[in-house]
Amino acid sequence: MIPARLFPACLRPVLEGVAQWAPSPSAGLKPGLLLPEQASCRPLSVGCVDHAKHREPPGKKPLSEKKLKRYFVDQRRVLVRGGNGGSGLSCFHSEPRKEFGGPDGGDGGNGGHIILRVDQQVKSLSAVLSLYKGFDGEDGGSSNCSGRGGAVLYIQVPVGTLVKEGTEVVADLSSPGDEYIAALGGAGGKGNRFFLANDNRAPLTCTPGEPGQERVLFLELKTMAHAGMVGFPNAGKSSLLRAISNAKPAVASYPFTTLKPHVGIVHYEDHQQLAVADIPGIIQGAHRNKGLGLSFLRHIERCLFLLFVVDLSLPEPWTQVEDLKYELEKYEEGLAKRPHEIIANKIDLPQAPAHLAQLQAYLGRDVIALSALTGENLEPLLLRLKELHDTHMQAELGQGCQPLRW
Repeated sequence: MIPARLFPACLRPVLEGVAQWAPSPSAGLKPGLLLPEQASCRPLSVGCVDHAKHREPPGKKPLSEKKLKRYFVDQRRVLVRGGNGGSGLSCFHSEPRKEFGGPDGGDGGNGGHIILRVDQQVKSLSAVLSLYKGFDGEDGGSSNCSGRGGAVLYIQVPVGTLVKEGTEVVADLSSPGDEYIAALGGAGGKGNRFFLANDNRAPLTCTPGEPGQERVLFLELKTMAHAGMVGFPNAGKSSLLRAISNAKPAVASYPFTTLKPHVGIVHYEDHQQLAVADIPGIIQGAHRNKGLGLSFLRHIERCLFLLFVVDLSLPEPWTQVEDLKYELEKYEEGLAKRPHEIIANKIDLPQAPAHLAQLQAYLGRDVIALSALTGENLEPLLLRLKELHDTHMQAELGQGCQPLRW
């Protein structure tokens, strides 16, 4: 037997663990099967040191990106605090045979800013946290070395984000790539080299870095789209959006209402894209914040033109148009007077043709009658959408404004 003193100390725990295993003398066991001689044996070690499995600290686990997409958030309160500036250094140059080297303390680095940036891939404020802290600047060093400045922290927000501080609107991020400095980083402190003067050849003064700016901002998302579909619950807006675009809002054979806006892209032959938003159903009294009225009406403000979706299965369908325009006008004056088109949905039902004739006679104009379920008569709607879009584009270009492109 080889003496244990000939083995390194790091291999002794391995040998001790192996020594506690021995072949079983039982005849009924297969050859090569080992049984522990004692009930409480040491497990085999695969290294000189036992490595404990890394465990995450206890606490609430962050939601994955897949789970975040399930939630739609259109309002968020955010506390932003810029990075602190680094402190300056007070020191003197030291070199052999040079007694009076002079001050050489460097300045501290500036703190990092916090910037809101519009990203077209972000569709909700659900990924925006409630607290952001910028990166701090590093302290100054000797030999007149300045500290490194803090990196800029970018917060990705969707198109159409409104930034408020209290009741004041400070930024309107309505175009891709727009940026807004939410919090400024603190300035770095000065080293004693900065205070060198003719009357003070050996200054000892150095200043600390300034703290970063701290603000409380309210982010509010207003859906940006060319056309917004407005209607009462169960009018068929989600089904219509699925029929004309690749969007997949939830639909079912029983009555329910959508709880978050959906935006679908309509593609045309000339590679033109038009965004259509499915606004959740509006009820009577929405302008008084009945139900979730104001949170739904807010998303209509950014739509350039409107599509009033009417349910032909209900009697007196013209009352739906009047009630919808009344709610929009009470919420914001002039909102109901924007360019619009009336869509009469569910033409495939037996009672729909009679209601359609009554609707056109009461309004004194033609409406687009279609069926989102069967896809009947969708082409006139697509042509009307393109006509409204082209008219708006010409008006914007005539005024020298940049039109919304999706």
